[in-house]
Amino acid sequence: MRSDGERALGGLLEASHLAAMEDLPPLIAEHARLVGLTHTLVYVADLQQQHLVPLPGQLDAAGRELERLGIDTTLPGRSFRAVELVYTVPVRSGGGARRVWVPLLDGTERIGVLGATVPDGDMSLVEWRIKQLASLVALLVVSKRPHSDSYARLVRARPMTLSAEVMWSLLPPGTFADETVVVSAALEPAYEVGGDAYDYAIDGDVLHASLFDAMGHDTSAGLTASVAMAACRHNRRQGVELPELSEAVDKAIGEQFTGRFATGLLATLELESGRLRWVNRGHHPPLVIRGGQRVATLESTPIPDPPMGFGLGMSTGLMQYQLEPGDRLLFYTDGIVEARSPRGEVFGLERFVDFVVRHEADGVSAPETLRRLIQAIMRHQDGRLDDDATVMTIEWRSQDRHLMTI
Repeated sequence: MRSDGERALGGLLEASHLAAMEDLPPLIAEHARLVGLTHTLVYVADLQQQHLVPLPGQLDAAGRELERLGIDTTLPGRSFRAVELVYTVPVRSGGGARRVWVPLLDGTERIGVLGATVPDGDMSLVEWRIKQLASLVALLVVSKRPHSDSYARLVRARPMTLSAEVMWSLLPPGTFADETVVVSAALEPAYEVGGDAYDYAIDGDVLHASLFDAMGHDTSAGLTASVAMAACRHNRRQGVELPELSEAVDKAIGEQFTGRFATGLLATLELESGRLRWVNRGHHPPLVIRGGQRVATLESTPIPDPPMGFGLGMSTGLMQYQLEPGDRLLFYTDGIVEARSPRGEVFGLERFVDFVVRHEADGVSAPETLRRLIQAIMRHQDGRLDDDATVMTIEWRSQDRHLMTI
């Protein structure tokens, strides 16, 4: 005889196989009731992670369509920001059932939030049940979104350019973590991104990471960055080492375009030892944050190798650095540090580093830090970026460190 929890989660999983994204809210509500969770609501984060938007077909207690919620101004938004359960006041005065919000996580990627009315009783059991339900709901949303145009429209506040459409279809999730490493990335302008791209992948005990900044801000720039990323992935998966890998990207851009180029960082991190290797093709050097300070700027000496696309070959080649447990690497494009206010004030490298360090010291997770960083840069330029702004952080924890809250 199956328990209520087994019937709820197992039944929802089975029913979801032939369900589209639009079918999920009623299925979730139906199976959540089996474990005493009522009035369930599912919200997902918009592309810029400024709002939580409801999945279609959901209504509030008065039968009205739901409105989007601010991530920085609401209790559901706090659940998303802090990755924690958030309770509201009791539904009925004098106690009784309460509303609770729980983050939807795919691994460590924040998808949105799940809300439900929970009964009085053993709160540890209630919390365990809603967390289990939220885990399954997140997996279902992630499994449905790649082939759901309604989801794509839902999380967009306005139309995208063609180059942004191409780039978002290629990028990996903005967050990944396991027991040894945390990777987070963010880029703007989300709807007009042109030549910036980031990539990462795990291969056994090695993390591959790359960042590209293609010339220009138009569709051709987006195509150049796409070719760079594809060439990098194609050759990396064949076991090509970093110097030759950057040469393969250089050749691919040169074969497809005339006069186009991309700067870039191509790196590997050995997750057992913390040894970082990288090739810098005309890009800003990576930074190392340790113990709340910038302890290293990983310059390529004597000079960085030339950008990719010109066929000029390499001079410096492969560089190495030994990380310590807890070190955080910063990869970034010039749109981060060269962001200029209407009064001509540059955001600058020191302000960028100080922002990351201060939020780390306050216990803010890497994904939330980058979300706030991008918002700060947007405010610095009054909401209009002159260049793509992309940042990727990599925190190495080593295998002897416990997984911390991210």
